[in-house]
Amino acid sequence: MTSAALPARRIDLERTARLLAYATIGWNTIEAVVAVVSGIAAGSVALVGFGLDSVVEVGSAVIVAWQFRGVSEDRDARALRLIAISFFVLAAYIAFDSVRALAGGDHAATSVAGIVIASLSLLVMPALAFAKRRTAVALGSRTVAADSRQTMLCTYLSAVLLAGLALNALLGWWWADPLAALAIAAVAANEGREAWRGDDCCEAPRVSPHIETKRSGRE
Repeated sequence: MTSAALPARRIDLERTARLLAYATIGWNTIEAVVAVVSGIAAGSVALVGFGLDSVVEVGSAVIVAWQFRGVSEDRDARALRLIAISFFVLAAYIAFDSVRALAGGDHAATSVAGIVIASLSLLVMPALAFAKRRTAVALGSRTVAADSRQTMLCTYLSAVLLAGLALNALLGWWWADPLAALAIAAVAANEGREAWRGDDCCEAPRVSPHIETKRSGRE
């Protein structure tokens, strides 16, 4: 690829990152509403926690969309901090509510809507995560990399949630629900730690500084 083609390529990648962020916002808004409403109705800690994780996903996607209105290292770092904080808050809330449910012996009712949304998430989220990771590597963006991990986290959480809901519905194992929620909290806390440290999976070369300067300053 020639030097002249690089700025156009980066613009395309940034547009792709924004479109993926918008797709995440749309899906996770639906997911959050369904999960939280059905979770409250069923008294399911795991389902409510999953819905709140979807809210965090929306926030993360908004951060990515905001970041690519004008990329800079400082903005990249601030965005990562916001993603990390959202993980920590989510983990603390779910952990507290899970322990409360276990200690109180709270029995969640069967939630068909929860099972359906968890199953659909297992189909949607891996595709989004893969597309985000590929875009992150091409851009060399830590924020998109962190967002792709967060999206993949939602896939794992969907599997954990589905298992907890199914065990509760089929076998009457009420404790599977808060245990699933605790697993969600643990993974979220770890992802928050990695995002805060700035860990990423992308070592792809960034667009060279003189090309970035040319793009921003029209040199």
